[in-house]
Amino acid sequence: MSGHDPLLVYGANGYTGRLIVKEAVRLGLRPVLSGRNAGEVNALAAEHGLEARPCGLDDPGALDAALAGCTVVLHCAGPFSSTARAMADACLRNRAHYLDITGEISVFEGMAARGKEAEAAGVMLMPGVGFDVVPSDCLAAHLKRRLPSATWLTLAFNGGVGLSRGTATTMVQNIGQGGAVRRNGKITRVPAAWRSREIAFGDKPRLSVTIPWGDVSTAWHSTRIPNIEVYTATSKGTIRGMILSRYIGWLLETAPVQRFLLGRIRAGKPGPSDGQRERAQAHLWGEAWDAEGNRVAARLRTPDGYTLTAITAVAAARKVLAGAAQPGFRTPSLAFGADFILEVAGAERHDLPASGS
Repeated sequence: MSGHDPLLVYGANGYTGRLIVKEAVRLGLRPVLSGRNAGEVNALAAEHGLEARPCGLDDPGALDAALAGCTVVLHCAGPFSSTARAMADACLRNRAHYLDITGEISVFEGMAARGKEAEAAGVMLMPGVGFDVVPSDCLAAHLKRRLPSATWLTLAFNGGVGLSRGTATTMVQNIGQGGAVRRNGKITRVPAAWRSREIAFGDKPRLSVTIPWGDVSTAWHSTRIPNIEVYTATSKGTIRGMILSRYIGWLLETAPVQRFLLGRIRAGKPGPSDGQRERAQAHLWGEAWDAEGNRVAARLRTPDGYTLTAITAVAAARKVLAGAAQPGFRTPSLAFGADFILEVAGAERHDLPASGS
């Protein structure tokens, strides 16, 4: 049996999991690969000369065996609202640090609630080490650093080349839940497409709409700014569809409609092609302000979201393998600082002039 690093990649055979494995191998890592589909996991491991330990998340004994000798788990099998708890339980049992690539508010909040438990076990729980939420979390922390008195935070992103099956599946399963913002420190449910506005990402102003992105959770833990909204650039047609979902959300969540939508996803491509990803970039923008009217803003440009997820997830895993773990719940910026994103080749951050008193 070939030697391996004490890193387990679970869900390695998924679209994003494969990108992560490729990046890890490129950097000289030899992770153990795992996932539910034994045939695909074994084939992927053979392709890269790695060890395979396929297992399901519903078998704690098999999961413990898969984690044997591993001190870091990079969990890539979503929807994480269905899978994160079982893997986090296994990590706590086996004293392995937990990383994942979720963007789901419920998962972030669930992990945050287990912070004390993780501290007691000497384990770090760090969800969201991909495009959700590394660039936006680092941007939030940077804005807080520039304006420590900030009480309001707006984040926004633009860019993308289509969705992977996993991302689309998560969106369909959450389709009737509406939106979310943070108000006075509390996550508050709001209607889908609650607010829309023009945002200047650096190329041109783009119509953008509020979405229940992970930073509604994580930016609070990173900065303690009590009022947070997250926007994404989109089209008028998409906003109309989001507004319609306010009224037919109950229908979209019924079993027959879910089966139809998920069937359409499974019949499609796994995700964007390498060429599509290489040509794409993501643009982020953030603004923070305080009660006195002082404002700071910044823009951030990164590689495409899926490419970035592979880069930052592996970078985070390498840091933890090197001893940079802090037991308890951590966001990327809490663990590695606001400038973690600038370690990515092609990532550029530009501060906009501050204003106010």
